[in-house]
Amino acid sequence: MDTQDQDKTQSKNILCIEDEHFISELYARALTKYGYKVTAIADGKEALKVAKTNDFDIILLDLMVPNLTGIEILKALKDPDVKPPIKAKVIIITNLEQSDEVRAAIEKQADGYLVKANLTPHEVAEYVSKID
Repeated sequence: MDTQDQDKTQSKNILCIEDEHFISELYARALTKYGYKVTAIADGKEALKVAKTNDFDIILLDLMVPNLTGIEILKALKDPDVKPPIKAKVIIITNLEQSDEVRAAIEKQADGYLVKANLTPHEVAEYVSKID
């Protein structure tokens, strides 16, 4: 990553909503190397409360988190009646198999959809670095 890209990322805050501590730690390390400030939360209800502070530029959202599913969090964050609207880009990051219809419905609301098994943490950070 060149210095111009690094300057672009340094002001970005990322919320990683992931219940697997090992995975969230790997993502946090990779994203921190790219200059991001990372907050990791494993609990769905807590994560939604923190996400609604609107302090984040990007939210990496696993679909399988305890106490509130990723789909419920996504719907709450993208609710058009919520004012002010959430400014963060919401990227789904999951290994959960979806039917084509369910995945299409999720992708309509989300700003991106990644399959964890297909990407290393470095590749996730590289993907995130391309988000404006």
